Amino acid sequence: MSNITPEETARLMRWATYASTLVAITLIFAKGIAWVATDSVSLLATLIDSCLDAAASIINLLAVRHALAPADKEHRFGHGKAEALAGLGQATFISGSALFLVLEALSQFWNPQPIEALGVGISVMVLSIVATMGLLIFQKHVIRKTNSTAIKADHLHYKTDLLVNTSVIVALLLAFYGWAGFDPLFAILIAAYILYSAWDIARESLDLLMDRELPDEDRQNIKTIVRAHPQALGLHDLRTRKSGTTTFIQLHLELDDNLSLREAHTIADEVETNLLAEYPGAEVIIHEDPASLQENHPEFAE
Repeated sequence: MSNITPEETARLMRWATYASTLVAITLIFAKGIAWVATDSVSLLATLIDSCLDAAASIINLLAVRHALAPADKEHRFGHGKAEALAGLGQATFISGSALFLVLEALSQFWNPQPIEALGVGISVMVLSIVATMGLLIFQKHVIRKTNSTAIKADHLHYKTDLLVNTSVIVALLLAFYGWAGFDPLFAILIAAYILYSAWDIARESLDLLMDRELPDEDRQNIKTIVRAHPQALGLHDLRTRKSGTTTFIQLHLELDDNLSLREAHTIADEVETNLLAEYPGAEVIIHEDPASLQENHPEFAE
């Protein structure tokens, strides 16, 4: 994650939610027109998905706005978990759309309908692909800068949409020039991929809600930064988690027994400053321990 200020993080996340909502609403109208013209179940699949995209994007917009609100008396650790809740909401929406799509596709699989107005359908899908690619590029930039869970969930959703839109063009061509059953068959395959994507989103959201530790690379990086201080003799009980865009780091810092309380406090402040340089906006809590009294904590073995 790039080292940017919390203000810049908030600005990028807000713009990402605005962009995804605008794209979803635009594509609903375009796909609705194309579905009426073609009567394609694959197009219906993408129309349903775009409707749920819009709902999920609006939820994302509200969740990000809430997650970025500062800590208050009732939520002293902030509101960052609203992002994870938004991710679970997206996973629910996506799963629901996939199950509805399977039922619709199965009903038409045994009674396939011929595809009409092929040109309209393909034109709308090309528009969808171009709009989705533009959004994905912007979302990738925001994710690289902020590492936002909510934006990552939205990005995965629209990444799925890009593949879906491409496959719908193939389905339309095959159904128009060959067997009409290709249309519902592709719709079922699309639904399976949507469910797979929903599980990825739900799993990451649950990790955040359950306060899963940061990745091993980040934990090792934190240890390296702490041990780099010339007066740090070691550390133990390193605990990390993430809530929204805020990283929480807690650790016991092992110091020389003969340091005064003021000296130990100064060293801890310096270590905290070094950690904040790598993890801007993080909440860092450091407990100073005399090195001679270090205890083994096998449940949190380093």
